[in-house]
Amino acid sequence: MNAYSPHAFTAPATAGTIGFAPAFPVEPRIAPPVRRVQLVTVRQVALLTAKQRVLWVALGFVFVAALALLRVGIIGLSGHAVAATPFDEALLPPRGEIVDRNGAPLARAFPAYSLWFNPGALGEGEAALIKPASQVARELKAIFRDLDAAKVMRQLSAGKGAYLRKRVLPEEANRVLRIGELALEMPEEIDRHYPQGPMGAHILGYVGADGHGRIGMEQVLDARLRDRAQLTRPAELSVDLRVQGALEDELARGMRLVDAVGAAGIILDVDTGEVLALASLPSFDPNRISEANVGYMFNRVTNQVYELGSTFKPLTVAAGIDAGTIRDMGRRYPANPFPIGGFTIKDLHPLGATLNTPEMLIHSSNVVTAHMVREMGADRLRKVMADLGMNERPHIELPAKGFPLWAKGEWPLLRGMTVGYGHGIAVTPLHLASAYAAMVNGGIWRPATMHKLAPGAAPRGRRVFKASTSARMRQLLRTITLYGTGRNADAPGYRVGGKTGSAEKPGAGGYKKTSLVSTFAAAFPMDRPRYVVIAMLDEPKGTVASSFQRTAAWNAAPIVGRLVPRVGPMLGVLPDDKRDVDISDLVPLIPAAQKKLAAGAE
Repeated sequence: MNAYSPHAFTAPATAGTIGFAPAFPVEPRIAPPVRRVQLVTVRQVALLTAKQRVLWVALGFVFVAALALLRVGIIGLSGHAVAATPFDEALLPPRGEIVDRNGAPLARAFPAYSLWFNPGALGEGEAALIKPASQVARELKAIFRDLDAAKVMRQLSAGKGAYLRKRVLPEEANRVLRIGELALEMPEEIDRHYPQGPMGAHILGYVGADGHGRIGMEQVLDARLRDRAQLTRPAELSVDLRVQGALEDELARGMRLVDAVGAAGIILDVDTGEVLALASLPSFDPNRISEANVGYMFNRVTNQVYELGSTFKPLTVAAGIDAGTIRDMGRRYPANPFPIGGFTIKDLHPLGATLNTPEMLIHSSNVVTAHMVREMGADRLRKVMADLGMNERPHIELPAKGFPLWAKGEWPLLRGMTVGYGHGIAVTPLHLASAYAAMVNGGIWRPATMHKLAPGAAPRGRRVFKASTSARMRQLLRTITLYGTGRNADAPGYRVGGKTGSAEKPGAGGYKKTSLVSTFAAAFPMDRPRYVVIAMLDEPKGTVASSFQRTAAWNAAPIVGRLVPRVGPMLGVLPDDKRDVDISDLVPLIPAAQKKLAAGAE
């Protein structure tokens, strides 16, 4: 082969050689296919995107759940509801709920049926009813046993639209439909319901046909209960439903035993002024307002003023101790009747020639009380009574508040003497409860309230008695239940102290000898008073149950004696026979106490 032939072979360049090129053409290197790699990458991206989306959805659910838990936590921990959402608004009732201090429902709104007579249901010019009105009335009477058939027949015959009945149950509505009268319509309405029936009726009041509250806390809280922004949070009262039931039960029992025409009672926290229970009997059912029970809506505790008799004597003694005119508990005062200003001040029964202060309270002497007022001065007593709020309407949120019968201007001595033993002044039982709270709690008067107070939220009040005076009065009140007219109120282990009061009711031409108001004002436990209890009976009779006696020692005091053991444990006061207020310095001054000790020693 020629060396110059174009087909001559040229050796390939070796490493490190320069300028040599292959003698034959070399094809360019082609990259491998990339389609499989691209497909794998797309799948990875799609999988990553799906995972991210799932993660975001999960985070969304976690966020919503966290918000829900936060909402529940705020409500549970703070006790206050958060703002209602539009969805919540649709579920809210038209009127807020009322609950007791423990959250038990007292008043709430719920959907209910009513029975309405629509005379135009069959059209203009047509008869209102298919059947005779008398027959329809009889058929309705068969469904609603307490229905007045004659009244319903008159309403049906009148041809005018009218409510025949409120609060129709679903099963009753079905029976009404089976009557077959199109004019008997049953519209669904929002009804106000009181789950406890008549219990606490004078506290709650009721809601009228116009949707506004009447006479009780329904009236006081009307604007708040109708405020849409506050419907998620119930209105809390100071009342304890359990204590309220016990008070009403014992007052009703006391009324029956002595055939009284009425009764009133209150249980008050001595340190805060919170009303734990308040009852006026006879009562009414706010679920069934009618002309028959309108007269029972009068509140004897806050609206009726009475001369409360000897329950004022401890207040007079406290005023004398504060004034410095009563220093020595053993000092003896004249106890014989004496004339003044054309009247003779005397006791119901002769109590001896002289009495000391503990004996005066134990035997309830008008004469000795009058001598104490003489030394103190009527003006001093008047100021103390005014400081206790006896010259103005009682301080409480309830709208029905009676104005006391209070003598204006300076009091002459005779007026001061009679007020000293509970005559010549008329106040409500609530006035008396607030005064006793100040007398035993260390001397601070505070207004009563129907609202539940937060810890530490009690009003400061005003000082009326010295703390030392209050301590002495706790001793004296305890001696009355141990050795005096209050023995029937002494509940073992609860250290009750209190005072009876029996006053004749005023009438035309003077006082009615046969009509009494019997009251027992008490506090417990006297070594550390926490609650005041007032029980009052209007016109009790002498019966077998009261040993044919009409005074408070035999009818009002036993009510307290039965009530305190019932409500004490509910209020955190347990019986303890090993504790009591120290009255050792008073025992030597009380013959009855010495006799009891001597009998025990034997």
